Amino acid sequence: MATVSRLIMMIVVVLAIVPKTLNADPDMLQDLCVADLTSDVKVNGFPCKENETAADFFFAGLAKPGLTNNTMGSQATPANVQQIPGLNTLGVSLARIDYAPGGLNPPHTHPRATEVIFVLEGALDVGFITTSNVLIPKSIKQGEIYVFPRGLVHFQKNNGKVPAAVIAAFNSQLPGTQVIAAALFTAAPPVPDNVLAKAFQIGAEEVEKIKSGLAP
Repeated sequence: MATVSRLIMMIVVVLAIVPKTLNADPDMLQDLCVADLTSDVKVNGFPCKENETAADFFFAGLAKPGLTNNTMGSQATPANVQQIPGLNTLGVSLARIDYAPGGLNPPHTHPRATEVIFVLEGALDVGFITTSNVLIPKSIKQGEIYVFPRGLVHFQKNNGKVPAAVIAAFNSQLPGTQVIAAALFTAAPPVPDNVLAKAFQIGAEEVEKIKSGLAP
């Protein structure tokens, strides 16, 4: 019950922080537009399906921790329009991120949304970087909130000895996620090695080493 109350509080905070005129998604023009995820029609969002049900507005995927036995030691579980078709045109979504001790949600951006995280358990060192290359860092713990402005590079790191978890709220039905290292070093077709070498002031061998380390 306490967790549900915290989630409701966080969603209220998101809606209060992001004014209507700054919503990432366009305003809805009808009561409902449940996404037809199987349609071949291409629109900005998803076309509406004919008959909606309660299942279109329900998702239980954030109830359990995600698996963190991976290279980064973290796992994001999205709850956006692709999991909840009823979110189509509503301009909001959630996610749960779990972190093993030492786990990192690596530097990334959400091109279509501001993010607000609420710490369910544990503690994290977080931060975002402005377009002036200024780091805005903070250590946060259970019950606390932190905001990552839309489009800015940000990260979360669990430097503790116990697992941590957050619920993230977004002012978009599909905020998008672009992990910086993966975008640059695992793109297909690949970013030319000479571009990466010059950008990072490293040699071709170092470029290939990074690519091999990030390969799926």
